[in-house]
Amino acid sequence: MAFLFAYSSPIMCKATNFNTHSHLQDLSYIRRAAQISDKSAGFSSPHPNFGCLIATRSGDVAGEGYLYAQGTKPAEVLAVEAAGERSRGATAYVNMEPGDCHGDHSAVSALVQAGITRAVIGMRHPLQHLRGNAIRALRSQGLQVDVLGEDMQSKLVEEAQKACLLVNLPLIYRAASRVPFSVLKYAMTLDGKIAASSGHAAWISSKLSRNRVFELRGRSDAVIVGGNTVRRDNPRLTARHGGGHMPTRIVLSQTLDLPEEANLWDLSDVSTVVVTQRGARRSFQSFLASKGVEVVEFDILNPRDVMEYFHDRGYLSILWECGGTLAASAISSGVIHKVFAFVAPKIIGGKNAPSPVGELGMVEMSQALDLIDVCFEQIGPDMLISGFLQPIPDLTPTIPSEDETFAIDPTVTRFESSIIFFYKTWDPYGAFSNFSPHPIQMPDEDGNYASWSSVEHYYQANKFIGVGNPLAQDWIEKIKSAKSPEEAARMGRLMQRQHPHLVRSDWESVKIDVMYRALKCKFSIYPHLNSMLLSTAGSVLVEASPHDLFWGGGREGEGLNYLGRLLMQLRAEFLGESSAASENSCIAL
Repeated sequence: MAFLFAYSSPIMCKATNFNTHSHLQDLSYIRRAAQISDKSAGFSSPHPNFGCLIATRSGDVAGEGYLYAQGTKPAEVLAVEAAGERSRGATAYVNMEPGDCHGDHSAVSALVQAGITRAVIGMRHPLQHLRGNAIRALRSQGLQVDVLGEDMQSKLVEEAQKACLLVNLPLIYRAASRVPFSVLKYAMTLDGKIAASSGHAAWISSKLSRNRVFELRGRSDAVIVGGNTVRRDNPRLTARHGGGHMPTRIVLSQTLDLPEEANLWDLSDVSTVVVTQRGARRSFQSFLASKGVEVVEFDILNPRDVMEYFHDRGYLSILWECGGTLAASAISSGVIHKVFAFVAPKIIGGKNAPSPVGELGMVEMSQALDLIDVCFEQIGPDMLISGFLQPIPDLTPTIPSEDETFAIDPTVTRFESSIIFFYKTWDPYGAFSNFSPHPIQMPDEDGNYASWSSVEHYYQANKFIGVGNPLAQDWIEKIKSAKSPEEAARMGRLMQRQHPHLVRSDWESVKIDVMYRALKCKFSIYPHLNSMLLSTAGSVLVEASPHDLFWGGGREGEGLNYLGRLLMQLRAEFLGESSAASENSCIAL
């Protein structure tokens, strides 16, 4: 079902003290919250975008905050910290309902403990296991909570709500369609060509347009091209935006008819994944593996299956920069949600010059696909035309949620499966991830305790501990001060690839123990995490990464699942300690 922006004339608000000025101020601050939620774009990989603004009773902005990356402080915590004592009696504006998968309810607790009396929320959380939880929690603590489109309605409200939707489109499409939000981007001449008849295409669009493309890449988890693009253009597909995040490069090739010399096989800055048909060119697959390129095989290669696979890998947003044949296949498979077309004021002609979209099987204009919510923007000499191929999904639940069903019929088990999967920090058991935002205290080589922002920070730094090289020590400090677990992981992996001689010689034999000690510390010092882990007794824990065959369970259960194993080992140890304590208590009685 599509989300329709239906306009209604009257302004309705449940609050009895409603006035036009406060209403307009609410909407202005909600739009601001949506705006600041996007500040991490290009610096961390796509994640749910949260922004929070605290306004005093007089309407002054007291503090702002945004989620920098998964595994970092919530926007609400940062905003309250910035506002300080001015939070008492203030109103919090958040673009999206807070989402807590860590068991500590830090976002809700921050607002309540700061003395916030009202919260205005741009939209409910799209993920079903989080939807409505924070709103109920805030209301149960006595806060007035107004949700755009529910407690507040008008044309202006719908426009503000749309701003909140747009900034989290990847999460919304992921929740509704179980594939990453996919954008098809291409540059073409005024006569609809993406290259000359010879295949030459550098450059159709202006430098300003190409800079915009770098920005689009920085907002994406991955960039996809086909084999023709690799052979013809030899692209690098880097973001070159000055930020910290580089999208994964993905090549779709059915036959693996690819050159041995290609920029995409250089993994100095970012990784490459080649997706192909099962059994294609085994010798070339071995060659790619020797370069460090990951190869993923499918029985039948089609865009829908590929996108479902990368959805399972946790990807939220993907940019397609492919040629016409692959673009047509992706559109026909229904995995393209939005189009960015850069049109240059040039004419190249050519009967055989390629066009941006290949054969779709349409024979009449009435069959043409109409874009929705079309925008036009002039970028230097070029015109950027963008629009949606698929409407924004309506996330209004049409069936009761698990919690609602359980409330109606307690005999309905919420989790019937004996296997509990976890992966991203926003998953139902996101706290089990080594990327979760829980600092730990761990002893160093001299026995002195040091603070680490997350388990992942500690794990990555340990690759270089004990190596008698100043560069290794320098990287340990850089990893330790990384702003997010994601950045710590990127630094550690990059250093391991570029300078393998700096990795401690015993790393392969000690890395499981390093992870175990860090996890044990985490689940020992946070009681709510310990309780969450113990609540899974009787269930198999699987880290649901389809590509990490060491720490994760793999795509089809072929992974070693060491992260899940360590958590189950800790769970058994904690349960054993609990049983021993109970026995001792009984003996004492």
